[in-house]
Formats: sequence, structure tokens, C-alpha cells
Amino acid sequence: MRIVAVCGSLQRQSSNLALLERASALAPEGVEFPIFDGLRDLPLFNPDEESSTNDPAVSAWRRVLAEADAVLIATPEYAHSLPGALKNAIDWVIGSNELYRKVVAITSAVAGGQRGRRGLAALEQTLRAVDATIVWNEPIARGPEMDAEISLLLRALVDSSGAAAT
Repeated sequence: MRIVAVCGSLQRQSSNLALLERASALAPEGVEFPIFDGLRDLPLFNPDEESSTNDPAVSAWRRVLAEADAVLIATPEYAHSLPGALKNAIDWVIGSNELYRKVVAITSAVAGGQRGRRGLAALEQTLRAVDATIVWNEPIARGPEMDAEISLLLRALVDSSGAAAT
């Protein structure tokens, strides 16, 4: 089974990237867990170029999603929404369908409380455009319970993906 991880933040020391790296360490045996780090390389989405682009970053993004059984997105909330780089990346695959009906978990590494929920709601709404199957839509608080929450998230992805982890 292959779960592709995507960090919505371009920040080098992102707590969401740290969450994905921890998820990689906690992934069940038999689960491949590549972290896609190419959002920063994607050009701005242009509908005139959507079907004819030969851009290597767009091709890599589409390929990694097409090869995935499931996707895990960890993203910060920016201005009560999702980061522009993440929205741009999703726009590149709306028409080409690599995320169509894909099993997806979305989360945000937060300090606690209700933080991150508006950004996740905006991301969920965007993913509904491709009929993604959202199996997790909760922020995860940094701290002693983080590993347990990440393990639950991973279990939801594995159980919902239809692919068998060995």
C-alpha cells in the first residue's frame, strides 16, 4: 500500500512537515509513505495550459497522486483557509482526475484547542470538487497524545483505501 503525504506549508521547519515525518515513522509495516515535497515547484495554475502542460513539476505531482492508494495532507490554516500553494496544487489535478474519489485524510498540527479547523473546512470543500473520500478531518495537537492520534489517522487511511497492507 502507498500513502502519499503532502505538506501544505512551504516552511522548512513546519510543524505539519514534522507531523508527516512522524506519521512515516509510525506507518504500519507494508505501507510505503513517500512525502511529496514539490508544491513549491508548481507553476501557477492556468486553465489554458491545464491539459497541454509539459511542466516537469506538474507531471511529477500528477504521477505521485496517480500511484497513491491514499493521500495524507497536513496543512496549516492561513487567513481562515488553506495555503495558496496547496490550493494551486489541487487546482492542477481537478481536471486530470488524479484525486478523483481518492481516499484522503486531512489534518493540521496545532498547539491545541480549536485551531486549524477553518483551514481544514476550506480544504475539505476544495477536495469535494474531486469527490475525494475524506476519512479524517481533525487537527492533531502537538504533545503526548500526538503519536496515538497519528496512529488512528493512519489506521483510517489503511482501512478505507481498499488496498491491503502486508
